Amino acid sequence: MSTTTAGVVFVATLIIALAAVHIPLGDYMYRVYSGTKHSRAERIVYRAIGVQPGVEQTWGVYARSVLAFSAMSVLALFFLQLIQGHLPLHLHEPGTEMTAALAWNTAISFVTNTNWQNYAGESTQGHLVQMAGLAVQNFVSAAVGMAVAVALVRGFARRHTGDLGNFWVDLVRGTLRILLPIAFVFAIVLIAGGAIQNFHPHDQVAQTITGATQTIPGGPVASQESIKLLGTNGGGFFNVNSAHPFENPTAWTNWVEIFLILLIAFSLPRTFGRMVGSTKQGYAIASVMAVLALISVALTNFLQLRHHGTVPTAVGSALEGVETRFGVADSATFAASTTLTSTGAVDSAHDSYTSLGGMMTMVNMQLGEVAPGGVGSGLYGMLILAVITVFVAGLMVGRTPEYLGKKITPREIKFAASYFLVSPLIVLVGTALAMALPGERAAMANSGPHGLSEVLYAFTSAANNNGSAFAGLGANTVWWNTALGLAMVLGRFVPLVLVLALAGSLARQGHTPESIGTLPTHRPQFVGMVAGVTLILVGLTFLPMLALGPLAEGIH
Repeated sequence: MSTTTAGVVFVATLIIALAAVHIPLGDYMYRVYSGTKHSRAERIVYRAIGVQPGVEQTWGVYARSVLAFSAMSVLALFFLQLIQGHLPLHLHEPGTEMTAALAWNTAISFVTNTNWQNYAGESTQGHLVQMAGLAVQNFVSAAVGMAVAVALVRGFARRHTGDLGNFWVDLVRGTLRILLPIAFVFAIVLIAGGAIQNFHPHDQVAQTITGATQTIPGGPVASQESIKLLGTNGGGFFNVNSAHPFENPTAWTNWVEIFLILLIAFSLPRTFGRMVGSTKQGYAIASVMAVLALISVALTNFLQLRHHGTVPTAVGSALEGVETRFGVADSATFAASTTLTSTGAVDSAHDSYTSLGGMMTMVNMQLGEVAPGGVGSGLYGMLILAVITVFVAGLMVGRTPEYLGKKITPREIKFAASYFLVSPLIVLVGTALAMALPGERAAMANSGPHGLSEVLYAFTSAANNNGSAFAGLGANTVWWNTALGLAMVLGRFVPLVLVLALAGSLARQGHTPESIGTLPTHRPQFVGMVAGVTLILVGLTFLPMLALGPLAEGIH
């Protein structure tokens, strides 16, 4: 079987598997977020944190709850890292202490679901911090994104109310009923595939065939690996992330990991359709996501398999930085999936991709990570783009735009437009500042267009809460840790507040009956319009910077 054919089969089986779980998982999540009964475990949690689960919140209270929970999470993880040398299961090796700047960056990174890592996990973080700090945030940061998405959907579904649900209930249910059971099952699957799960310190020594000694690290890897992918987090237990055989042992576990990355995000449109009372609307949103995702996967594979670009090639494809267990095609599919979502996990070195292949990973993030995007963030990002699309369509025909029975007035479009502008503003301003400062520009391992691409990738990744990187950038300095930390904070929480404000505005409206002037939003025409608006907006925003970076490198 040729490499291209094997790659097609790999993608085709993923599509079949995702289609098979779309309805059952989407319906299950609908029942989770729409149910009124609370389990015993949930009631214990509510009593422990002093929450009344029957009391709903307005968008302002919901937003303050999100911000307060996230702020406390940052502080807890920040101090946990600083004191880990005095805790059990620490590495206790010289040079493993966290600086305040790095601890700040890492705490922000995991709480914002970014998981940007300026450190090597196996030589910096002890097992206790990995489990009680990083893995816990993998669960709850993903649950926060899902909660906000559900709150926005309630805004479309409800009428004449200021209430959007209860954040604490949504957080607990998303964690205990959705993320935890699925992650548990797939942790066992990964262990069966060869991923490790133990508490061994990094002191196991083996003799190589040349007579040298090699240290073999240990740790509770499989349990963190499953939620890292399921929750579109991405932070690796080891420095090389999912290219490490202890995290991703075989070609079939590589397929499982990509499936986990896409699982919840591609099922949430079904949940959305059920909550608004029209599964056709859910299929339309899922179709937009699928169209953009398939275009990206196809282009990334083509550019890695056929376009030689600027890296060494062999047997007709770019093999530099690619793990031989997976091959070029499967690695390209992983790269597209991890940057189309907010995952950021990698099984190959994006910095070593062809110039245009590397550009595709950046473009995927610059789309806003909506195809299908992160758990929760992908759905609310796509719904924002749908709102912008019906507004543009309304301007074209001279009618007041409507979406799901709600009028899109100047108030709603201001929230939607502001949401879309936040990320590009952070990316472009951050990149410009880094390139203007000689000391910070020195962090680039390469000069010219590829050096610019390293910086552009870093701020694109941070602002879109992805976490992957072009490896040539030496970003573990006070300035870079602070700047990228701020990009992650602003890129996560400013859009969240805007989404909740939009949800509150929609929920207060009544229902506008369909008329002859209403744009059908469940047909292929609308799917094409949303996809087109997404591509046009991204092109207008980022094309000049891409032309100076990867495009210039590709045609050099």
